[in-house]
Amino acid sequence: MTPKITKAIIPVAGWGTRRLPITKIIEKSMLPVGNRPLVDYSVQDLVRAGVTDFYMVISNVEPCQVREFYKDNVALNEYLIERGKTDRLELAKTLPDGINIHYIKQDPSGKYGTAIPVAMVVEQYDINEPVYVFMGDDFIWNPDGQSASETLLASLKGPDDSAMLGVEIPKDEVTKYGVLSVKDGQLSSIVEKPKVKDAPSNLINPSKYILSPELLHEIVNYVHLNNFGPKDQEYLITDPIDAYIKDGGIMRVAKAEGQYLDGGSVEGWVHANNIVCGSQE
Repeated sequence: MTPKITKAIIPVAGWGTRRLPITKIIEKSMLPVGNRPLVDYSVQDLVRAGVTDFYMVISNVEPCQVREFYKDNVALNEYLIERGKTDRLELAKTLPDGINIHYIKQDPSGKYGTAIPVAMVVEQYDINEPVYVFMGDDFIWNPDGQSASETLLASLKGPDDSAMLGVEIPKDEVTKYGVLSVKDGQLSSIVEKPKVKDAPSNLINPSKYILSPELLHEIVNYVHLNNFGPKDQEYLITDPIDAYIKDGGIMRVAKAEGQYLDGGSVEGWVHANNIVCGSQE
């Protein structure tokens, strides 16, 4: 039976140095695509799949723009009512009723890498159930079809499964990504930046997952058992995932429907705006 998953972890800390100088004043996950920030496309995707509790791992720099975006703006609401623009109140309401966001601060001078925020949330909130993990600076655009989180959920075959999204790209572009080796719908390994002739597939890892409790605790243990210095390596979530599948854990691979849009580079951000705004004309 497919589990009901109501929790999601979204890491949005970090300086976004690849997007300087604009990320000096705008958090990377808050860069606008159309009329919404990058992170909100993933939030709305996950809400559609039934998520009610979000765990946002933010930086310890104030003010936090992500937090400001998701809280009610009382002054704006009063202005809209006074000016007879009540039809816009719904647009100013960024979350449906019943959705909770929990904020966890991550020190940018401490341990870093994709495994760190996940381990922080699991430990701080004692999570022992499957959760979604979506990074905050990219998303899958499929407004008329199945969302990324729904695609992941549909791929699960058992209550102890984990799952990851796979995005199909042209074979000649695989040299820039972590490429998925898949057998019978399950992840065998992730090959980092292979030569085209050595690539096991043309599916890449966009860091969108459903993680089982067993894998969550594998990630926590990985963070505690390793002591990488700031010049050694990042704490990559793919390391404990690799250990998990080698120990017999099941990681389903779900092929994404729609377009993968990434705001991490200027070119990707411009492309994302062209796609989203073009489809809304």
